[in-house]
Amino acid sequence: MKTTLILAASLACSAPLFAKDAKQMPVTAEEQKAMSPDAVIADLMAGNKRYVAGKLTDLNIKENIKATAKSQFPKAVILSCLDSRVPVENVFDQGIGDIFVGRVAGNVENVDMLGSFEFATKLAGSKVVMVLGHTACGAVKGACDHAKLGNLTALLDSIQPAVKAVESQYPEDQRNSKNIEYVNKVVVENVKMTVADIRKGSEVLAEMEKAGEIKIIGALYDLATGEVTMVK
Repeated sequence: MKTTLILAASLACSAPLFAKDAKQMPVTAEEQKAMSPDAVIADLMAGNKRYVAGKLTDLNIKENIKATAKSQFPKAVILSCLDSRVPVENVFDQGIGDIFVGRVAGNVENVDMLGSFEFATKLAGSKVVMVLGHTACGAVKGACDHAKLGNLTALLDSIQPAVKAVESQYPEDQRNSKNIEYVNKVVVENVKMTVADIRKGSEVLAEMEKAGEIKIIGALYDLATGEVTMVK
């Protein structure tokens, strides 16, 4: 069943209404323009509920490819970990042309990611920037264990501020990847810090958020259940 977001002007800042149809089609320019950041977040979370329930929308792949060949109007940009167990479009039940996805181990930002987010929002019209971490993250485990390996060392170093923010809560012998509670607390802290770093690192995004044009948010994916929860 298709889920198409229908927004009236009077509901521009509220949760979306949904209409059901046979198959999902990509977001149109008109739909994207009408969406508020809150409506986009509600749409993503509703999609995650369908994912968890095993009721993904039927995608008309051929029609979706044809419809997006000349243009795209994604509603959100999501920074996710590289992990193969977090299939972002499926997690939020989104189709071709619906969301931008940036992926890197540990879902950390750098100047290239920031530039990509600025393109996605300021130029391509997306209304939400989401940092999506996940439980039992391998990159975070590596950072917790202070692992060293080629270029991965520099990447893991960018997660160290989150490790340092959490480590005082645990005895030294429990500050490692074997302590999954510790790992997951670092995961959440890393998401929070990445959200804050995005605001600090991009005047463009910070100004858009201040103006109410976008929202920059954090979320956590549970590998065991498939459920996404917001990180506040």
